[in-house]
Amino acid sequence: MSSHATGRARVIPLRPVHAAPAPAAAAKEPLWRDVVGDVLRRERTAQRRTLKDVAEAARISMPYLSEIERGRKEASSEVLAAAARSLGLGLADVLSLAQDEIARRAPSRTAPARAPMGEVRLAA
Repeated sequence: MSSHATGRARVIPLRPVHAAPAPAAAAKEPLWRDVVGDVLRRERTAQRRTLKDVAEAARISMPYLSEIERGRKEASSEVLAAAARSLGLGLADVLSLAQDEIARRAPSRTAPARAPMGEVRLAA
């Protein structure tokens, strides 16, 4: 007879029971949709344009553009390109601005050195 015959299920925790919580000071990586939304909003407000104006020019709904700007929705590349064009930018411009913003916001950490693309490092 096994030890499980008492009628009680045995629980096996997936995480250690006494795992230390993550430090509060540890910053999270920014989400792509938040950063892209911030870039679009910043560009739109710098041009002193309304959500309605930009959404109409991009041929997307105003509520959807608002949700993208607030980081609530992750837009497709087609929608991002249309929003960028309506702001007089290219998709590459928006992505470059977003990349710069992510680099500024990302928590600093010491990452192992990476080999350039196509180069393989052999262990000594």
